[in-house]
Amino acid sequence: MHVTFDLSEQDAAVLEAQARAADLPTAHYLARIVEQVLHTSAAAGQAELPLRKPKTSAWGLLAKYGPGPTEEEINENRREMFRGFGDLAP
Repeated sequence: MHVTFDLSEQDAAVLEAQARAADLPTAHYLARIVEQVLHTSAAAGQAELPLRKPKTSAWGLLAKYGPGPTEEEINENRREMFRGFGDLAP
């Protein structure tokens, strides 16, 4: 399996330095780290990811305030707000 992910330049430099210190190519060093994590979590009985509680939908969150303004009302408010905007006369 091939996995690609982005690292910051600083993290990439640290990873490369650790790989050189272990006298391994960076890809092999990273594979070794992943294997250790997988074996550690499997040994601890955590091979499966914990289930996440489903997020509550925000649909209707503002429904208690009644219907929102219509497009026509929004356009009228914009016209009112920007009336005279850019006029040079006092």
